[in-house]
Amino acid sequence: MNVSKVCTRLSVTAALALAVVFGATASAQERSARQNLVQLISSSQSIVAGTVTTVSDGIDGNGLPYTEVTLMVGASPKGSIKQGAYTFRQFGLLKPRTLPNGKRMLMVTPEQFPQWREDEYVVAFLYHPASKTGLQTTAGLAQGKLVKVNDKLVNAYGNVGLFDNISADAGVLSSDERALLDSKGPVKTDTLLGLIHHIVSDKLVERGAIR
Repeated sequence: MNVSKVCTRLSVTAALALAVVFGATASAQERSARQNLVQLISSSQSIVAGTVTTVSDGIDGNGLPYTEVTLMVGASPKGSIKQGAYTFRQFGLLKPRTLPNGKRMLMVTPEQFPQWREDEYVVAFLYHPASKTGLQTTAGLAQGKLVKVNDKLVNAYGNVGLFDNISADAGVLSSDERALLDSKGPVKTDTLLGLIHHIVSDKLVERGAIR
């Protein structure tokens, strides 16, 4: 085996993968721009809540570095993902690894992407898988993964901007839901999940009742 050719193929494939991950439907800047809850719901293909059971990484047959995440889904407010185990792959390794020729592959998960840890309870706004690679991550990148801490949900940015610039028609939301839109920082898990279910099941975004 010609190791130098393998390494070259790895580099080219990874570069193409980054282009797919970041630019399939929007630029990296657009994907990572601050998004509120309504925007996260609108741009996600699926929304799931559950516990991360396994996290591993590897390099696939095309030389593409990935992190593989399995969630035990308990609730799925949006999309076709059913309760039970759901596995997806996100671009990048958990940490650099040594190749057969002794060189180091440094293509770890980009900083703007969510980080996954076993046993954490998460609510994930999953973007659709990339058409060419099947790689998947969250809408809004790290914004679109909320972790349960002391019965409250919070993303990597402390929920900054999560409820900014959201308005709803009179009578559409309950008093608790309206109060949630005025909150800052971590928010109660049941209340946020209830609001997400409400927005999705009653098609509030599609009807223009919340925006």
